[in-house]
Amino acid sequence: MDCVTILAQAVETASERPEVIEETIVPIDLIWEQITSLELLEALTFISFGAICLFYGWRIFKMLVIICFGLLGLFLGMFISEKVNGDANPVIGALIGLVVMAVLSVPLVRWAVCILGALAGGLLTSGIWFACELTEEYMWAGALIGLVAGGMISFIIFKAAVMLFTSLGGGGLIATGILALLYLYPQTTEKVEELVFTQRWFLPVALLVPTTVGIIIQNKFVKKYKEWRV
Repeated sequence: MDCVTILAQAVETASERPEVIEETIVPIDLIWEQITSLELLEALTFISFGAICLFYGWRIFKMLVIICFGLLGLFLGMFISEKVNGDANPVIGALIGLVVMAVLSVPLVRWAVCILGALAGGLLTSGIWFACELTEEYMWAGALIGLVAGGMISFIIFKAAVMLFTSLGGGGLIATGILALLYLYPQTTEKVEELVFTQRWFLPVALLVPTTVGIIIQNKFVKKYKEWRV
């Protein structure tokens, strides 16, 4: 069954059976817990670093690639270490995974950017799927569409992949920091929490808006900077 068929079925299900409460797949509680755990200084740091990624990600994308793959190696190393050693301390495995993935990303930076661009596309389309209140059970189909589209764009236009994944990363940091600040402000705490848990479009829009702004601004910067080499 192809993604188009699944998309049609999901739309039909959402329209014909609105009273059915589906199983929640998106971990809203976990996302909100991470947001509300930020203190004032941490939220401001998220916003500051996110703004740098959003506007100048095209200048520091190689460092961002190393950081992203280093974190990926950290979690993979921790996961493998726990599976192999059981309850043993996974710190050594996590550090090994971090170093290995970070080092490998340097000579393979173009492939790494394409992978990150594809993942960014998948995340964006799955967010749009969620915002449109389609069946969460088939959200993987929406993510797959973005994954394929993002991967194709990344391999064809490398600069587009750089702008896509850096803008998404910066937009995510800014959205997280702003929501954390609004939660810390007593007058907006309840309103923000209500939007997060009752309006499915809120979080995807909060991510999509700064990401779109970042792509537009970076595209203008890249056009003016003719000597940029990737």
